[in-house]
Amino acid sequence: MKKLLTAFVVVSSVFINAQKHEFLTPPKFNDADLSKQKSQLDENAPAEILYKSTHFLVDNATNQLHKRYHYRVKIYNKDKAEHWLNLEIPLYMSGGNQETIAKIKAFTYNLENGAAVSTKVEKSSKYKSKESKYISITKFAFPNVKDGSVIEYEYEVLSPYQYVIPEVLIESNTPSLYTEYILDAPSNISYNINYTGDLTPNHRVVDERYMYGTNYKTYRFGYENLKGFKSEKFVKNDNNHRTKISAELHSTFFRELKLYSSSWDQIKQRLYEHEHFGSELKKTKLAKENMPAGIDFKKDQEKADAIFRHVQNMFTWNKDRGVYTEDGIKKLVETKTGNAAEINLFLVMMLREAGLKADPMLISTVDNGIINLASPNISNMNFVLAAIESERGYHIYDATSKQSSMDELPPRDWNQFGILLSSKDKAKQLQMINGKSSFTYLTVKAKINEDGSISGSYSDKDTGSYAMFAKDSYDENAEKYKKLYKDNFTMDFTNIDSKILDNGDFESIMSFNSENLIDRVGKKMIINPMLFLNKTSNEFDQTEERKYPIDFISPFTRIKKVSLEIPEGYTVEELPKSKKITTDDKEIEYSYVAEQKGNILEIISTTKVASADYPKEYYPAFKQIWSVASKSENQVISLIKK
Repeated sequence: MKKLLTAFVVVSSVFINAQKHEFLTPPKFNDADLSKQKSQLDENAPAEILYKSTHFLVDNATNQLHKRYHYRVKIYNKDKAEHWLNLEIPLYMSGGNQETIAKIKAFTYNLENGAAVSTKVEKSSKYKSKESKYISITKFAFPNVKDGSVIEYEYEVLSPYQYVIPEVLIESNTPSLYTEYILDAPSNISYNINYTGDLTPNHRVVDERYMYGTNYKTYRFGYENLKGFKSEKFVKNDNNHRTKISAELHSTFFRELKLYSSSWDQIKQRLYEHEHFGSELKKTKLAKENMPAGIDFKKDQEKADAIFRHVQNMFTWNKDRGVYTEDGIKKLVETKTGNAAEINLFLVMMLREAGLKADPMLISTVDNGIINLASPNISNMNFVLAAIESERGYHIYDATSKQSSMDELPPRDWNQFGILLSSKDKAKQLQMINGKSSFTYLTVKAKINEDGSISGSYSDKDTGSYAMFAKDSYDENAEKYKKLYKDNFTMDFTNIDSKILDNGDFESIMSFNSENLIDRVGKKMIINPMLFLNKTSNEFDQTEERKYPIDFISPFTRIKKVSLEIPEGYTVEELPKSKKITTDDKEIEYSYVAEQKGNILEIISTTKVASADYPKEYYPAFKQIWSVASKSENQVISLIKK
């Protein structure tokens, strides 16, 4: 009885607290905020949110979605708070409909001679850019921002797309004194609220009220004194671990009930009926006309691989993602260029035409966040793959990448789950685990010259997922990619040549000459035989307890090999100590081996990680092994002149 009474008291106090709290009531501007020197939530924070309100309102008269944002932010260190100094407002457009900005106000406040002075963001400072076929962005920069400034802005976007309410991150990198989320919708328009994360709101109201001239359902959450979210290394997308709120349309009731979100099977049915998905898959004539020669005489797996390579080589991805086709598969065949849905749906068509059991599979890419399996909705998904069922299970293909192969997908695709949309069976959730190991071979061949300089060649070769990752970075900006070698190793590399090898590996070869790798002490030369490949820091350096799983792109093996020619007349005083360490389950291994073969000193370090992802409990093991690697690779030798 005592426990029941206690629970009742807690619930009652929360209810009373919620009743007293006023949402959508920003505090008056306080001049004292301009005098604040640091955040009490985090004294090292470069900025602090004083007030943040996100309000979504579905207009009962027009059914338009009003998206209203109000921010007030204190800037402590503007050089480290660049994120806040520029505002970008994305506007979506599709099918003749588009979002518009209804109003916008923005100011910078500074303390001058003891008084608050405001600087307004003028219309002339705003400009638009078109990011894609569907997205344009209105941008502007805040003027006159200094250390100690307060910036404030309000804007409203009118949207005809009330199906999906944008996701809001409650936890940002910036600490917040107050953050609120409000969704108001007419009672005949119902939404599913997806709430993820560990934070509990200080103020919470979920009820029905008479507002805006009719009955509304309102969801209101208020949070006080939120510390900034602390990111951890080796996490694919830390937004998956933040507290966040999203909403999607569940149903409407205008004379009759209409359901929008339900089960994966119902989503599958709607997709197969959609003109930009299922209707495209029915254009089998295109598959027949483009079938590679000799397919009928191959075994099933050989058929699949041959068709995949044919589609992979024939078409070029335009970098547009999405579940639906844009210009259609017929246009794809004509132009040889298309979005992800067009290329991989065409691959499904070709595989089916060859008699294979192939189906499309929907995924959410890594940067789009993990699928919410508990709340099926198409808005979670942003990419289409092709899957084949065999006696041993399913094999997955992605023809948008020129380097991918069966079950070897680009890093963006590996995001835990996919939804298989079988044409005959029920929709099925498939777990996606990247089991194929990637290899990195870092190879140095060098010699010590008479003048104490070191010259030679360096090769960096990646396989598997790592090769695809490197190729994407190279394609994005080749010069920036090459410059990273010089920046990361502080070496003057020359003749850098980066390319895809015939087997899909990605390799960069370059030359170098350095006078900074050797210290002279009398007749001795002191040098680290790993040269510039030594591990200079322990990447697993987190001092506080690990909170999140450890994510890698794939299982991997990294081999560093240095062959160093010793100049004539010198001997090695003492070889570095070899070392090997491994976990009991053989999941993580590291070895360091030093050998001398004539006048060649050979150092090989090998790191093996057997899985793509690990629970947080593995963090101490990684920390220990990386520490051993760092100590081993920072050993030095003395070369003594005879």
